[in-house]
Amino acid sequence: MKRLLVLCLLGISLPWTILAQTAREDLKANPWLAGSNYVDYDRQLPDFNYTQAPKGYVPFYFTHYGRHGSRWLIAPDSYERVINPLRKANEQGKLTSKGKEVLEKLEKFNKTTIKRLGDLSTVGERQHHGIGKRIAEHFPEIFLTKNLAIDARSTTVNRCILSMVAECEELMAANPTARIHNDVSESLQYYLNNEHEGKVKEASKHIDWQKIGKYTESKTRPERLMKVLFTDEQWAADSIHRHSLMRHLFEVVINMQSHDDGPDMINLFTEEERYDQWCISNVSWYVRYANSPMSDNAKPFSQYNLLRNIIETADTCVALGKPQATMRFGHEVCVLPLACLMELNNCNASIENIDELDQHWQNYKIFPMGCNIQLIFYKPKNGKGDILVKALLNEREATLPVPATSTPYYYKWNDLRQYWTEKLDKFKEQYN
Repeated sequence: MKRLLVLCLLGISLPWTILAQTAREDLKANPWLAGSNYVDYDRQLPDFNYTQAPKGYVPFYFTHYGRHGSRWLIAPDSYERVINPLRKANEQGKLTSKGKEVLEKLEKFNKTTIKRLGDLSTVGERQHHGIGKRIAEHFPEIFLTKNLAIDARSTTVNRCILSMVAECEELMAANPTARIHNDVSESLQYYLNNEHEGKVKEASKHIDWQKIGKYTESKTRPERLMKVLFTDEQWAADSIHRHSLMRHLFEVVINMQSHDDGPDMINLFTEEERYDQWCISNVSWYVRYANSPMSDNAKPFSQYNLLRNIIETADTCVALGKPQATMRFGHEVCVLPLACLMELNNCNASIENIDELDQHWQNYKIFPMGCNIQLIFYKPKNGKGDILVKALLNEREATLPVPATSTPYYYKWNDLRQYWTEKLDKFKEQYN
């Protein structure tokens, strides 16, 4: 506590996980955070008041993994499964005036989704332009270097490729002499978008889906919403799967933050309903991708190959010692377990009781649209001393699982490299 007080008095920016409000307070202040992985990155930008590097140190290598920006929903029936029940009710004269208003807005928006499912939106493109511009501004010692070599790679998904292009455009605008190599290939998928396999895949079999289902049902209380939408409660109960409609409608409504022209219907849901729907998503993502005891604490290791690539690429670039950058673009299903595997802040928390998860672990802090993990490497100008590294999670300074130097958020690379390598080696010996 004394250390916390000293850091606060010094004006040092602490991780969200340390100076956090409760999740309820977060969502009350910003209801859109209830969107979990649909949160617009730009809705929660930090103040960028970074801790200065130790005296005599300069950044020289940047490495990163970033998720694509905001997008349309992906499932082929994402919008139709909400619109169809409302159409049915309208045809039978069972919609309230509010229900008709909602249907009209959804019908209009649905026209924009034709052949667009999963595509990057203009909001998503803008997020990455902002990220790329800030990267160059925050680390000019690296990104304004003449003839800087930037290696940028993406998964084969269009929204990821376009996100990479947006960031690289900003980096090139900041430094026209930069030499950017872009690469997109199935050959890169094994670490850029690796699927769960082996021990990690088997862990899914141990998830108590019945328990998760009961939790989901207990948090889905559609009665009030159905009264808002339908004139006949009994008809709605007999003709519509009310729980599913509520959850699917919430998904459509909460993802409207991914569009400049999306209708704002968030107030269809009360503060408590938004919180409950977020809790459902928080638990689902946690047991499937984070360090959950229910999935044998194995899911973070789905990013074994990605963390190996980060370490090995860093080894090469650190040895060269000149300014360079490595950019990787993919998905939240990689960023979330990678943040856990790297043990950024409290991302790797292991929580037994899913009823208490919301108090200890919040997904919106890890993987909004455009989320990213950045590692910045520093070297002493005089060439004498340790290589240091700082981590940023969504452009916020993050703690790492080894002792920091006397300067908060700066760690010895050799310590961190050894910790991560031993962790990966132990997993490989046990399960592969």
